[in-house]
Amino acid sequence: MRTIQAYRFALDLSPAQERAVLAHAGAARVAHNWALVRVKAVMDQRVAERTYGTPDELLTPAVSWSLPGLRRAWNAAKGDVAPWWRECSKEAFNTGLDALARALKNWADSRSGKRAGRPVGFPRFKSRRRSMPSVRFTTGAIRVEPDRMHVVLPRLGRLKLHECARKLARRLDNGTARIMSATVRRDGGRWHVAFTCEVERVERNPARPESVVGVDIGIKHLAVLSTGELVDNPRHLAAARARLRTLGRALSRKTGPDRRTGRRPSKRWERAAARVGSAHARVANLRRDGLHKLTTRLAREHGTIVVEDLNVSGMLRNRRLARHIADAGFAEIRRQLTYKTEWNGGRLLIADRWYPSSKTCSGCGTVKAKLALSEREYHCEACGLIMDRDRNAALNLAALAAEFDTAGSGPVAARGADQKTRVRGQVAVKREPGTASAGKTGTVLPQGRTTNRVLARAH
Repeated sequence: MRTIQAYRFALDLSPAQERAVLAHAGAARVAHNWALVRVKAVMDQRVAERTYGTPDELLTPAVSWSLPGLRRAWNAAKGDVAPWWRECSKEAFNTGLDALARALKNWADSRSGKRAGRPVGFPRFKSRRRSMPSVRFTTGAIRVEPDRMHVVLPRLGRLKLHECARKLARRLDNGTARIMSATVRRDGGRWHVAFTCEVERVERNPARPESVVGVDIGIKHLAVLSTGELVDNPRHLAAARARLRTLGRALSRKTGPDRRTGRRPSKRWERAAARVGSAHARVANLRRDGLHKLTTRLAREHGTIVVEDLNVSGMLRNRRLARHIADAGFAEIRRQLTYKTEWNGGRLLIADRWYPSSKTCSGCGTVKAKLALSEREYHCEACGLIMDRDRNAALNLAALAAEFDTAGSGPVAARGADQKTRVRGQVAVKREPGTASAGKTGTVLPQGRTTNRVLARAH
């Protein structure tokens, strides 16, 4: 199985090497801003000409937004715009132009309705102080040295790694991986290099192929499994808030930059800002490490994993829970499970957003019309079941795997749900693609309201 996989390593750069990388990142920023000025000027000119009543065929010719078009325009003007262009690799300028081409395409697709999700705004200019330095290499000498502690990149030369690259080097030596690109980026005060590789992965099977586990994600416990296991939420951000507050107060007492007057920050402010960034980077690294360990264990052990389609962006609007939801990383758990189950030969099932997993009794199937956030235990009035609400939701999610096998494919709940919880006896029918009505074919599955249920997951 061929997949695209990234290997990321920290770098130990010398002062001269750091200046060289910053010069390449600056070249990418210059190319991006120059092309954006050119595109925006032509767009504004065409808008102004239309207000004058100019016919479309007489308007100023539009410029190409594609990467080849931007690259041709840059090569024609780089002698005047950047006389120093020979000091940097051509990949540096290509990095900025490629980023702009992608941003313009996303903006255009969002306006035309081709791109789903939140509206994408028009690209902005990259600031030297606020943008993250990054440069991407796709051609030239890109390799890992035999000692596995150094890498070679075009124009930058031999760079020392902070850690051993034996995992990538073994695949390269065996011929099971091919480096497609290398990206050098400063993140959290440290420089990293990420190799995007085409990897030939061995077909794997989970340790328990027939095992089905439902995963209910929350804040009190990061994950509650249908097997009864409770995965504690480490709350890395909450644990680091005291230190972050101290560092933030120390930063506020230093002389920082002022864009209105052009005042540059003091050296002490820069050092204090670096300490704040390192503290935040440590929190992000701890969170990422914990989520990777959890998702890897689930994907390697269980053959079928069932999770919910949570409205994370909507949950973040709750000002009381937004910080805790962001700290838990709900969306990252689902993203990692998506590709890790494929790598390990399992499958990931996504329950519909309106499925009432918390309001449904896992014993008899009775559905409650309402379930308050304060009710941490589920009490079934029909069969007398008393169980933790998160464990009850996880059992309901695991039971949906059988419904999925019956339906054959698609989401594990009906489409077009009306967001209203139906009590026992009131069910909705899944409408299969191509059917004229829901009563002809489909799977009978309960529907439910998500507002209280989603917030209850996060409480």
